[in-house]
Amino acid sequence: HFGVALPRPGLAGFHWHAHEMLFGFAVAIVSGFLLTAVKNWTGRQTLQYRGLMLLIALWLGARVCLLFGPSWIVAAALFDLSYNLFLWLALVYPIWQARQWQQVGILAKVLLLGVANALFYLGATGNLEMGLHWGLYGGLFVLVGLVMTIGRRVMPFFIERGVGYPVQLRNSRVLDLSSLVLFVAFTISEVFAQHAGWSASCAALLFVVSVIRLYNWHTPGIWRAPLLWGLYVAFMFITLGFLLFALLPYTTLINRSIALHAFSFGGIGLITLSMMARVSLGHTGRDIHQPLRFTGLAQGLILAGALVRIGPTMLWPQYYSEWVFAAQLLWIAGFALFTAMHFRVLTRQRLDVRVG
Repeated sequence: HFGVALPRPGLAGFHWHAHEMLFGFAVAIVSGFLLTAVKNWTGRQTLQYRGLMLLIALWLGARVCLLFGPSWIVAAALFDLSYNLFLWLALVYPIWQARQWQQVGILAKVLLLGVANALFYLGATGNLEMGLHWGLYGGLFVLVGLVMTIGRRVMPFFIERGVGYPVQLRNSRVLDLSSLVLFVAFTISEVFAQHAGWSASCAALLFVVSVIRLYNWHTPGIWRAPLLWGLYVAFMFITLGFLLFALLPYTTLINRSIALHAFSFGGIGLITLSMMARVSLGHTGRDIHQPLRFTGLAQGLILAGALVRIGPTMLWPQYYSEWVFAAQLLWIAGFALFTAMHFRVLTRQRLDVRVG
């Protein structure tokens, strides 16, 4: 906003921003979640101590290299792609040991994230003409697909046990299969075929499927629990993203950036903060039904930022830069508040003295 340029390695500002939010921010959170979840699913220990430190070092090396000149892009690629491969292997090993073949879909998405990252670097180094587009859009939609997959597993479970009264929520195999097929078709059309009509048709059907799924997951008690409404509203933003993509070819009011930020800012941003708040309690021996003070405020800041990034930029585009700047400040404030609240929680021993 203030025109201060970073010495990016030959990348346009948009490409650097998109890559770091997807493969720096979001993939780091996916890594933490899955390394924790796979340990719970399989009963096998995932990366810790030196192995985990090595994974973090690879991630950090890529982030640092991407702040310097073009001569650092190859080093960034080596760090980043090594990170993707190491993470995938770290997840494959315990799942293979436990013979939990139902997790293959999760492993496939983590592998596809690495492929998308590789496509990005092939484009950034001038070796693949469409690499930047395929890598960034492909990476975003794989992340959205991963959020939808994990959400399908945990949302009904979390809600049933978190509202404080008996309720049984429904999942539908027909909706699950429809969502999977339509989302794969939407992703292929949007990333590779770039056929606006096909993308819009798939997105419209995905919007309907998502609305039905949200209806099946709804119970009034979620609005009294920040750790539940944060997850639920994040899925509402993903549903809104499908609606915006469905309308994209038919109105000049909506542009692709607005639809993408419904997925990324509203969907991925809010669900990651909400999930981290929940996991930070559960895996430090605290009561998941008693979130830390100001958790709702941190979620509210991200929610407000998403609304500002999507609504006003669409209705008053003449002030686009100002709206984006306001959304950025709200994002920073939300995650800064989360960090301040959870730093002591996450850097001290569990209350029950167990291994995290």
